[in-house]
Amino acid sequence: MDTERIEVEHAKAKGGESINLDLRSLVVKSGRGSTTDAVTDALREAILTGLLHQDTWLREGELAEALQVSRTPVREALRRLSDEGMTQRVANRGTVVAPITFEEILAVYSVRTSLEGLAARLAALRNPPGLVEELIGIQREMAEAVRDDSDVSEINLRFHRAIRDAARNPYLERFLVQVENAVRRFGETTFNVPGRLDEVLVEHQAIIEAIAASDPDTAELMATSHMRKARDVRTRQMLSP
Repeated sequence: MDTERIEVEHAKAKGGESINLDLRSLVVKSGRGSTTDAVTDALREAILTGLLHQDTWLREGELAEALQVSRTPVREALRRLSDEGMTQRVANRGTVVAPITFEEILAVYSVRTSLEGLAARLAALRNPPGLVEELIGIQREMAEAVRDDSDVSEINLRFHRAIRDAARNPYLERFLVQVENAVRRFGETTFNVPGRLDEVLVEHQAIIEAIAASDPDTAELMATSHMRKARDVRTRQMLSP
């Protein structure tokens, strides 16, 4: 049965600049699939991209009106996002976009370090055809990103997704998706730190070489080291005046 498909779209000004990034820029489109799933995806993406900032109150009526759906899928979407830790239910007040604290960021890196290490180990053990070539291609694209004014953070996520996919472990996949969503909420990218992109390219190259050699121990070691360095850079960035 056809249902409404919701997508997040930023309202665009005549010159292409984003304007009035509020609930009204969530646009309803028709398509196939669950309305509740679509509303959940739209609101999740709005939170991850910062369209809905932390501490923003999410009123069912306002969201339903903005998305042009009934309150039922909105209510269920907010429940799902609460389960994911993206929103909080406050007694007698409603639902708010959950803040992310410094302690939570450190906790995310603690978990991510282990999971990314495991993903690299499994990827090296399997080393499926085409994986190394894909990683080299992403690495090359990342090296050219500054010159091309590309989104380095998104390219970086693709690198780690490729390794995650190659691991072929559905539980690991699920946990790393949650971690990726948390990382996207951290705010300013660490690639704004001078010299960080060059460091990441070297760290990624070490991971690629270990996977190419089907060396799971080294792949895991390089991936965990990469995540610890990312955590340290993030910590310095957040604590700097």
